[in-house]
Amino acid sequence: MAEIATFGAGCFWGVEAAFQRAPGVIDTAVGYSGGEKPNPTYKDVCTHETGHAEVVQITFDPTKVSYEQLLDIFWQAHDPTQVNRQGPDFGTQYRTAIFFHSPEQEAAAKKSRAALEATGKFKRPIATEITHASTFYRAEEYHQKYLQKRGVASCHF
Repeated sequence: MAEIATFGAGCFWGVEAAFQRAPGVIDTAVGYSGGEKPNPTYKDVCTHETGHAEVVQITFDPTKVSYEQLLDIFWQAHDPTQVNRQGPDFGTQYRTAIFFHSPEQEAAAKKSRAALEATGKFKRPIATEITHASTFYRAEEYHQKYLQKRGVASCHF
């Protein structure tokens, strides 16, 4: 049975592309999560007043890719020490976040973050929030599979 994972790691276009390449990922959708306003638009989220993060929601087959493997992709797809920014993008919607869907995902996310912190790889502390998944609002259609539609493999990372 398929499972869902939701990650925020900056601009959702490049993050979506990173997950699309993983075997066992059935589908990806970009959208908004973690905020207050129902049914936000991209324009709403860009005001920094809704509280939403740009996220990728992943539907995956856990017999082909584990949640832990998805966490590895998440950590590699961005700089988790950045607060409310990734590369040239800044604002609360670009925050680093893991939105868990089960107690097992929460435990795996916390264990993964602690293991990464223990490596000493980063000079700054990991800023990634780990919170219960709230309502996922699918982004406008022009944002879906944005890089794939344009024949581009990745963004600026």
